[in-house]
Amino acid sequence: MAQVAVTIAGRVYRVACDEGEEDHLTELACLVDGKIEGMRQRFGEIGDQRLTIMAAITFADELAESRRRIGVLETEIADLKANSSNAANGRDEWAARIAESLGEAALRIERATQELNGSGRGEP
Repeated sequence: MAQVAVTIAGRVYRVACDEGEEDHLTELACLVDGKIEGMRQRFGEIGDQRLTIMAAITFADELAESRRRIGVLETEIADLKANSSNAANGRDEWAARIAESLGEAALRIERATQELNGSGRGEP
Protein backbone atom coordinates (compact mmCIF):
# COMPACT_ATOMS: atom_id res chain seq x y z
CA MET A 1 0.00 0.00 0.00
CA ALA A 2 1.38 3.41 -0.97
CA GLN A 3 1.38 6.57 1.14
CA VAL A 4 1.14 10.16 0.03
CA ALA A 5 1.80 13.35 1.97
CA VAL A 6 -0.88 15.93 1.15
CA THR A 7 -1.33 19.46 2.44
CA ILE A 8 -4.82 20.66 3.30
CA ALA A 9 -5.45 24.01 5.00
CA GLY A 10 -1.76 24.39 5.75
CA ARG A 11 -1.44 21.01 7.48
CA VAL A 12 0.39 18.01 6.11
CA TYR A 13 -1.35 14.64 6.27
CA ARG A 14 0.10 11.25 5.39
CA VAL A 15 -2.61 9.26 3.60
CA ALA A 16 -2.54 5.62 2.46
CA CYS A 17 -3.79 4.60 -0.97
CA ASP A 18 -3.55 1.77 -3.46
CA GLU A 19 -0.46 1.57 -5.63
CA GLY A 20 -0.82 3.80 -8.68
CA GLU A 21 -3.44 6.05 -7.03
CA GLU A 22 -0.95 8.55 -5.61
CA ASP A 23 -1.45 11.22 -8.28
CA HIS A 24 -5.22 10.94 -8.10
CA LEU A 25 -5.20 11.27 -4.31
CA THR A 26 -2.91 14.29 -4.56
CA GLU A 27 -5.30 15.93 -7.05
CA LEU A 28 -8.27 15.28 -4.74
CA ALA A 29 -6.39 16.78 -1.79
CA CYS A 30 -5.64 19.85 -3.93
CA LEU A 31 -9.36 20.21 -4.67
CA VAL A 32 -10.19 20.06 -0.96
CA ASP A 33 -7.41 22.50 -0.10
CA GLY A 34 -8.57 24.88 -2.83
CA LYS A 35 -12.18 24.71 -1.62
CA ILE A 36 -11.13 25.47 1.96
CA GLU A 37 -8.86 28.32 0.80
CA GLY A 38 -11.67 29.77 -1.30
CA MET A 39 -14.01 29.69 1.68
CA ARG A 40 -11.33 31.24 3.90
CA GLN A 41 -11.02 34.13 1.43
CA ARG A 42 -14.79 34.47 1.23
CA PHE A 43 -15.67 34.16 4.92
CA GLY A 44 -12.42 35.09 6.62
CA GLU A 45 -10.85 33.26 9.54
CA ILE A 46 -13.84 31.46 11.06
CA GLY A 47 -11.88 28.46 12.28
CA ASP A 48 -10.31 25.50 10.53
CA GLN A 49 -12.89 23.01 11.70
CA ARG A 50 -15.79 25.19 10.53
CA LEU A 51 -14.13 25.77 7.13
CA THR A 52 -13.50 22.03 6.77
CA ILE A 53 -17.14 21.24 7.58
CA MET A 54 -18.37 23.90 5.15
CA ALA A 55 -16.09 22.50 2.42
CA ALA A 56 -17.33 18.95 3.11
CA ILE A 57 -20.97 20.09 2.95
CA THR A 58 -20.26 21.96 -0.30
CA PHE A 59 -18.70 18.83 -1.84
CA ALA A 60 -21.64 16.73 -0.58
CA ASP A 61 -24.06 19.20 -2.19
CA GLU A 62 -22.15 19.06 -5.49
CA LEU A 63 -22.16 15.25 -5.32
CA ALA A 64 -25.90 15.16 -4.63
CA GLU A 65 -26.56 17.53 -7.55
CA SER A 66 -24.33 15.43 -9.83
CA ARG A 67 -26.19 12.28 -8.83
CA ARG A 68 -29.51 14.01 -9.52
CA ARG A 69 -28.29 15.12 -12.95
CA ILE A 70 -27.02 11.60 -13.69
CA GLY A 71 -30.48 10.25 -12.79
CA VAL A 72 -32.13 12.74 -15.15
CA LEU A 73 -29.69 11.86 -17.95
CA GLU A 74 -30.17 8.12 -17.38
CA THR A 75 -33.94 8.64 -17.68
CA GLU A 76 -33.44 10.63 -20.88
CA ILE A 77 -31.20 7.88 -22.29
CA ALA A 78 -33.78 5.23 -21.41
CA ASP A 79 -36.50 7.30 -23.10
CA LEU A 80 -34.35 7.76 -26.21
CA LYS A 81 -33.64 4.02 -26.35
CA ALA A 82 -37.37 3.26 -25.97
CA ASN A 83 -38.23 5.78 -28.68
CA SER A 84 -35.55 4.31 -30.93
CA SER A 85 -36.95 0.82 -30.34
CA ASN A 86 -40.48 2.06 -31.04
CA ALA A 87 -39.27 3.75 -34.22
CA ALA A 88 -37.58 0.50 -35.31
CA ASN A 89 -40.80 -1.39 -34.65
CA GLY A 90 -42.71 1.24 -36.62
CA ARG A 91 -40.27 0.88 -39.52
CA ASP A 92 -40.71 -2.89 -39.42
CA GLU A 93 -44.49 -2.52 -39.51
CA TRP A 94 -44.22 0.02 -42.34
CA ALA A 95 -41.93 -2.32 -44.30
CA ALA A 96 -44.36 -5.20 -43.78
CA ARG A 97 -47.28 -3.07 -45.05
CA ILE A 98 -45.25 -1.97 -48.08
CA ALA A 99 -44.29 -5.59 -48.80
CA GLU A 100 -47.94 -6.63 -48.53
CA SER A 101 -49.02 -3.80 -50.84
CA LEU A 102 -46.32 -4.72 -53.35
CA GLY A 103 -47.41 -8.36 -53.20
CA GLU A 104 -51.04 -7.36 -53.86
CA ALA A 105 -49.93 -5.09 -56.71
CA ALA A 106 -47.88 -7.93 -58.21
CA LEU A 107 -50.93 -10.23 -58.08
CA ARG A 108 -53.08 -7.59 -59.82
CA ILE A 109 -50.41 -7.10 -62.48
CA GLU A 110 -50.14 -10.84 -62.96
CA ARG A 111 -53.95 -11.15 -63.35
CA ALA A 112 -54.02 -8.24 -65.76
CA THR A 113 -51.18 -9.80 -67.76
CA GLN A 114 -53.00 -13.11 -67.88
CA GLU A 115 -56.20 -11.38 -69.00
CA LEU A 116 -54.34 -9.46 -71.68
CA ASN A 117 -52.54 -12.58 -72.88
CA GLY A 118 -55.82 -14.46 -72.91
CA SER A 119 -57.70 -11.71 -74.78
CA GLY A 120 -55.04 -11.64 -77.50
CA ARG A 121 -55.80 -15.30 -78.26
CA GLY A 122 -59.50 -14.78 -78.37
CA GLU A 123 -60.05 -16.20 -74.88
CA PRO A 124 -62.35 -14.49 -72.42
